[in-house]
Amino acid sequence: MTQCEKILDYMRINGSITPLDALREFGCMRLASRIADLKAQGYDIISKMESNENRYGDTVRYARYTIKGE
Repeated sequence: MTQCEKILDYMRINGSITPLDALREFGCMRLASRIADLKAQGYDIISKMESNENRYGDTVRYARYTIKGE
């Protein structure tokens, strides 16, 4: 199974994926690139920017990806 296939399955089962999810689950360090690959294959994927606080108290931003209509 390719990383793209794993990412699609993960989004279908869990509803969305973040870069940290992809790193933990699949060792994928370039989620944005895999999402671009999936979009090029015709998948309608939406990205929503979120922010959270890291362990040092700094605000960090990251994308959460979902498949439109699923």
